[in-house]
Amino acid sequence: MKKAVLCRGKIALAVLAAILVCEIPAIAYATTTQQKLDEALKDKNELQNKIDDNNEKLDDLKDTETGLKTELKDLNTQLSEVSANLESLEQQIAEKEVQIEITTANLEEARETEKWQYECMEKRIQYMYVEGELDYLDLLFSVTSFSDFLNYRDYFSAMADYDRKMLEEYEATRQMIEEEEARLKQEKIELDNLLVAAEAEKSKVAGLISQTSNSISKYGDLIDKAEEEARAYEAEMKKKDEDIEYLKKKIAEEIALSQAAANAAWRDISEVTFADSDRKLLANIIYCEAGGEPYEGKVAVGAVVINRVLSSRYPDTVVGVIYQKSQFSPVASGRLDLALSVDKATPSCYQAADEAMAGITNVGNCLYFRTPIEGLTGINIGGHVFY
Repeated sequence: MKKAVLCRGKIALAVLAAILVCEIPAIAYATTTQQKLDEALKDKNELQNKIDDNNEKLDDLKDTETGLKTELKDLNTQLSEVSANLESLEQQIAEKEVQIEITTANLEEARETEKWQYECMEKRIQYMYVEGELDYLDLLFSVTSFSDFLNYRDYFSAMADYDRKMLEEYEATRQMIEEEEARLKQEKIELDNLLVAAEAEKSKVAGLISQTSNSISKYGDLIDKAEEEARAYEAEMKKKDEDIEYLKKKIAEEIALSQAAANAAWRDISEVTFADSDRKLLANIIYCEAGGEPYEGKVAVGAVVINRVLSSRYPDTVVGVIYQKSQFSPVASGRLDLALSVDKATPSCYQAADEAMAGITNVGNCLYFRTPIEGLTGINIGGHVFY
């Protein structure tokens, strides 16, 4: 009958190893719980560091995005100004071309007038001094007085002065118009150069706007990603806090169970009947739980198992105690099954099992053991506290 129970226990072990590997044992439960709590607190601290780093990165990204948006606004303003300047330059160039056209027409007219005046003067001179030579001589010889002669001479001189004056005026007008034309053409060249520079500036600003817009889009994507990570971190932190609270609660419950078990009814060791396989099973659980502990620690672990067999709060067999659901972590993890398959228990583990099965205890009626934690008092042996 005891062997059947042991077989059922091994079957239960396989099921537990596959399904309940994450459940927390009670004898080693406190140890596993505290280890998980310590690990959870460590994970929470690391997670908080990640949250802080992510928030810092998010702030930097948002600051950069704000700066880029300000820069984009300035660039758009600059582009508007450059576009307005281009429009003004194009208008000025159009007006300048009209002025040049008018001035060119005026210059052509002045040249024609100057040419006409010169031809007129040339014809008068030709008439006076070539064709009209006899008439002028006759006129001069026909004068009756010296004063008439002077008057005729003054008349001829005035005509020559008039022709010369008009020719000089037309030449001055032509020169003035030529200078005006040259000035207008130079101004147009300058305006054309300004237009080219303004178009280049507009192209440059437009390129910067496109580049800045792309950067803003890129940083927007990075911000979205960082915010998504922040939400994930927040959810993870919430879950971590829940886990920590759960583990703290389980440790408190564990201590309460220990105190309640101390007040439970107990059997005497003489009332217990051990199966043939109990010795090997007990020695191997001792090996799994306290293989690296001093001999006193091995005896103490064996005593805790036997104390549970004697307590009315637990099964009344070694198999029942060890394979009770969620009690020993080596059972849940499968380590005990591996140890039993090759009987890894050392002679000192068997010796400790023999003493425990004989009713020898160095931890009194303690039913639990774990690594020491603050606020938990008991019997300290090796790396465990028994309570």
